[in-house]
Amino acid sequence: MNNFINIVFYQATWFAAVAGAARGWWWAGPLMLAVFAAWQLWVSNERRADLQLMACAAIAGFAIDTACVHGGMFAYSSPVPSPHFAPIWIVALWMSFALTLNHSLAYLKSHLLLAAILGAIGAPLAYWAAARGWNALSFAAQPAIALGVLAIAWAVLAPALFALARFLVREDCARPVLRGALR
Repeated sequence: MNNFINIVFYQATWFAAVAGAARGWWWAGPLMLAVFAAWQLWVSNERRADLQLMACAAIAGFAIDTACVHGGMFAYSSPVPSPHFAPIWIVALWMSFALTLNHSLAYLKSHLLLAAILGAIGAPLAYWAAARGWNALSFAAQPAIALGVLAIAWAVLAPALFALARFLVREDCARPVLRGALR
């Protein structure tokens, strides 16, 4: 049941962020992320790993999306804090995705090739839907290039995040054992 709630919260965050950005409500996605994170961290057995994954995803997402903006591949609606950087609402989506890694999408931690394939397909489709369906971002003259760059980035990043999730959960599980062994 918690995995079902997790994926519903993830989708709700995506919808709030994208629809909100299209309307100038840059705060809608981060607000929904706050609700999602509060619930997920409350019920999670992997709180530390979830928080670390959220931080890593925020940094990676900010870097990748800022590079795409600087590369002229696309521009965001509601570009808060600046049109020269990835907006807060897209970083919230990256953080929201991180909250699925140990929960509704945990299966992919042991199937990294599948994670790469799904990342390479799913992420560009999500950006395309955000652009075409909601006008939350606009592609440059060559959207195929931007979508290709996103596919490559996510084909690398998705399995890396899932591998990191697997490592962080193992590290958290080993931590109490190590403490007990050192006493």
